[in-house]
Amino acid sequence: MARRVAATVAALSALVVLAQPAAAQQSVEDFYKGKTIDLYIGFTVGGGYDLYARLVGRYIGEHLPGKPKVVPKNMTGAGSRIAANYVYGVAPKDGTALGTADQSIPLEQATGESGITFDSSKFNWIGNPIVDNNVVVTWHASPVKTIEDAKRTEIAIGATGFNTSSQYPQVLNTMVGTKFKIILGYPGGNEINLAMENGEVAGRGSNSWASWKASRPDWVRDRKMNILVQIGLAKNPELADVPLLIDLAQNEEDRAAMRLVSAPPVVGRPIFTSPGVPAERVAALRKAFDETMKDPAFIAEAKKLNLDLNPIGGEELQKVVADIINTPPAATKRLASVLALIQREQK
Repeated sequence: MARRVAATVAALSALVVLAQPAAAQQSVEDFYKGKTIDLYIGFTVGGGYDLYARLVGRYIGEHLPGKPKVVPKNMTGAGSRIAANYVYGVAPKDGTALGTADQSIPLEQATGESGITFDSSKFNWIGNPIVDNNVVVTWHASPVKTIEDAKRTEIAIGATGFNTSSQYPQVLNTMVGTKFKIILGYPGGNEINLAMENGEVAGRGSNSWASWKASRPDWVRDRKMNILVQIGLAKNPELADVPLLIDLAQNEEDRAAMRLVSAPPVVGRPIFTSPGVPAERVAALRKAFDETMKDPAFIAEAKKLNLDLNPIGGEELQKVVADIINTPPAATKRLASVLALIQREQK
């Protein structure tokens, strides 16, 4: 009897092994061969996030084993949270869904923003093609041409949602004394740009300097914008005369909070995939991203599109996100109290 039981157990064990999903035994190349990767972009067509995501999407598939096709899909709303939520909780967790969303989502999580239903640290971060400072700008016809002007005159500033586009103006209002009236709800940066041209708003709450140069080179050339402040941990050499947000702090508590809100530019225009993607596929995606950043054809097209490149790889980006989320409570508490004013003032 004992021998029979042992034989039965052995046979069942063999069947269990044979019955394991084929995917568990597939190589990365076999998995991706013939597949399509959906790239969900949290903003409208033509803005900085869209331009960088589509550029990466055109090349990264060629550097993946199996050479899958990458298809960009714009999924707008809630300052890109809809796209982030989708990639986090709805999209397949097998490496066939990539996303790009606002660089501030780890910061929003750290400060306890309502509406965050995902854990940024559990995304698998693939890479960011551009680390560059953000800027707050006004239209050239606006009476506000400097931060000092903004302390004296109230103007409307366009924003896409509860992200950097509204965070920066609110931080400036509370900690520096500016009088920006934040107008939320634009689906993307292009819509804010049009609103500036039409006089609907006088400025835009956030965009990277690199994105301005790529999407509106004529505005940069013809000085159609007043650059009021740059946000990052160090000045961009091209903006040497533009004050750094951190340098406007009036006390050490505010300086710590400003340093925290200045960290997302390192996250930049990120590419990420869902939690739960097999480790070997995450590694392949990160390797493909790194190779894409060195691809001569990719670099040439970026130059043609006026898109600056200053990439950071997936592993380093994962650590940056974790550092933002785990910022000491004193800084997050101060910043959270300031950012909460955005939602209160919209009610």
